[in-house]
Amino acid sequence: MLDLILVLFALAILLLAVGLLQPLATRLAVPQTLVLAMLGVVLGLFVGPWQPVGLLQPVTDLSEGLELLNLTAEGFLFLFLPPLLFTAGLSVDVRLLREDMAAVLLLAVVAVFVCVLVVGLTLWPLAGMSLAACLLLGAVVGPTDPAAVVGVFKDIGAPRRLTTLVAGESLFNDAAAIVLFSLFVALLSQGEPLSFLTGLETLAIAFLGGSLFGILAGKLAGYAFRWVGRSAVAATSVTVALAYLVYILGERYVGVSGVVAVVAAALVVAVDGPTHLVPTVWQSVKTAWQQLEFWGNSLVFVLASMLAVISLPDAAGEDLLLVLLVVVAALAARCLVLYLLLPLIVLLRLTRPIGERFKLVIVWGGLRGAVTMVLALAVAGEAALPEEVRDFVALLAIGYTFFTVLVQAPSLKPILRLLKLDRLPPLEQQLRDRVLALSVEEVDRQVRHAAESYDLPSELAERVILKERPATPEPSMTEDDSLLVGLLTLVTRERELYMRHLHEQVLGRRLVASLISSTDRHRDAVRDEGLKGWLRSTAWVLQFHPPQRLAIWAQRRMGWRQPLAIALADRFELLLITRFVVGELRDYATERLAPVMQSDARAALLAALDERQRELDTALTAARTRYPSYSEALAARYLARIALRLEAVSYNRQLEEQLISREVHADLMRNRDQRSAKVSHRPILDLGLELAEMIDRVPLFHELPQASQQRLASSLRPGLALPDEAIVVKGRRGRRMYFIVAGEVLVELPGGKIRLGPGAFFGEMALLSREPRSATVRAEGYCHLLMLDDVDFREVIRRDPELRHHFEEVAAARRAGEQPKSSQPKEA
Repeated sequence: MLDLILVLFALAILLLAVGLLQPLATRLAVPQTLVLAMLGVVLGLFVGPWQPVGLLQPVTDLSEGLELLNLTAEGFLFLFLPPLLFTAGLSVDVRLLREDMAAVLLLAVVAVFVCVLVVGLTLWPLAGMSLAACLLLGAVVGPTDPAAVVGVFKDIGAPRRLTTLVAGESLFNDAAAIVLFSLFVALLSQGEPLSFLTGLETLAIAFLGGSLFGILAGKLAGYAFRWVGRSAVAATSVTVALAYLVYILGERYVGVSGVVAVVAAALVVAVDGPTHLVPTVWQSVKTAWQQLEFWGNSLVFVLASMLAVISLPDAAGEDLLLVLLVVVAALAARCLVLYLLLPLIVLLRLTRPIGERFKLVIVWGGLRGAVTMVLALAVAGEAALPEEVRDFVALLAIGYTFFTVLVQAPSLKPILRLLKLDRLPPLEQQLRDRVLALSVEEVDRQVRHAAESYDLPSELAERVILKERPATPEPSMTEDDSLLVGLLTLVTRERELYMRHLHEQVLGRRLVASLISSTDRHRDAVRDEGLKGWLRSTAWVLQFHPPQRLAIWAQRRMGWRQPLAIALADRFELLLITRFVVGELRDYATERLAPVMQSDARAALLAALDERQRELDTALTAARTRYPSYSEALAARYLARIALRLEAVSYNRQLEEQLISREVHADLMRNRDQRSAKVSHRPILDLGLELAEMIDRVPLFHELPQASQQRLASSLRPGLALPDEAIVVKGRRGRRMYFIVAGEVLVELPGGKIRLGPGAFFGEMALLSREPRSATVRAEGYCHLLMLDDVDFREVIRRDPELRHHFEEVAAARRAGEQPKSSQPKEA
């Protein structure tokens, strides 16, 4: 019990110290890790060989408590690694990471292997240690720490791509280095040689298995998020449990890399979290993880610094030379990767080129931090390793980390300024200027309104506006740049609107995830191709994609209607919501963007929005024409959710103004939530493919004898054609004929186009003649069809000569360029 009290006392003192030192580091403009390292040095004097005697009892108890904090190797890994890795995964912008994934993987995974080899082979002839021990040191110093670097980048406004590269590199090289670390520790502990193939197999299982396990766990966490709802504390508890469970299960039970699994799970949560949780809850989760990361980083640096002080009496002058040798080898390894290997993947067009200034910063910005410290502490506490190996790896790793913290980190900001990387790129600067102009205009308007509301002199308002207005640069961009900035602003606004509707519970999480993904594609397209890319990307969203076409295939081939109904309902809802949001974007562009854009760019932007509105209206009209009842039900559901959201806002405002009590508010909200549950479920889309009803709507079948009708009905299958779908393609072999129940098709003939409506049929000519199709037939909007396969067609006409004669008569007339009345043609 006394030991537990002493440990808690030491932890409380540590947390108090790091909490008070963090503002000191900010005021002194030095890296926080530097201040923490100094704290560790001071505390190390209380537990090291220079521990003074005759101290006060609290100081003595603190010394004993700090000694008891010396965990085992496994304890350091299991306690500190999950939160450090999970926080790093949450902080990465996955969308930006995808753009440079090839470069990130090169800087991370390949660079770690290069670092391990270069450091290990450089020290092996000089350190007097085995090659395995030197390679273990290389694995320990392999992980980079983006915390200090990214903090500097944010302070000076460095380019986002540089920040993404450094953060992504750190995330993945942590996983790669720790897997290699485990491999070398096992090798040195067991004393048995490890074959190349066995090591390669171990790494493959660790990475691939850990990735799959982490992705699965992250997806399961998404379902847990739906269960916890709006409880921030519950959502945070789920993520903390996820980080530790994934690591422990992966390492001890599943047989994969727990480190890789934690990274993969964190990336999945980073993608799904903003759509599965409301914004306030998601922000609370991220804030909690920032707190956990602060504690973890702080404790690791303090404990590692204490270990360095304890080990100093045993250190020799040659150890300092070895530390400098590690510095040179690590920097050389990064140069090798950036200047020799990176150009190769650029030539293969796997990533965009990285400028020389970026490369210099990435080389010098490869700081080491908490993960390296954790691995060093783990080695120091690994009893299975020889003592000389433990001292060698821990001392050099901590010494190298101190060098990056004391030398590289403070010099990074001046280097960035010297390379002029503290300035925004031209496009980002222009976007910043536009945002500033919009903000200034809005502030001016509100100040004037406030003066009017409080009956203050208008001259006073104008004087305040002139005095407090920030300097806004004169517009200097071209028409093309102005249009590009406007498009990027629109894409950002569209994303914000979707997230706002999610927060207001107007939209569902699954739909918002799809819409957010579409805005990411719009942004990438704008950056690559400008207006042309935006038009292409927005038009692509309106197309029918493989999942929907697969549902069509399943319905036609196997009669499965449910997947098709779900796919079309998803599309219907997406079109409806996008149309509403684009209307909001049109208003925003007219009122907010247009006044600060150049004339030609303004006209092009508004014309592009109008074109997008027309495309959406066309797609919606096609759906509404075929399914008017469903369209009305879906729109009514959307309006009902808006009404419920406004109702909740009204109740909350009345509670804040104390017009109603908390009990009344709770009762009103319970009633509102019950009604909300009823409209949360989307209405079911009836495709209208009931066979008997469809047959009854084809006039041809009414003219046939009863027996013929029954034979034909038994062979027919219902089907649905999508707008602009090529039902029949000229030159292909005919496999079935079609009867139009509802909708229209367009027959593309050499002499023109003919439109066929309900009651008409087509496709019989190729079946009768056994020749390739003579024309292409496309659906005009959604088209309900009855389909008769080739085999069934021949059986039907064999049994029914009258029906055969009718088909042959129609086919002959069509070959002659005529059109029988029964086919109901319309000139297109």
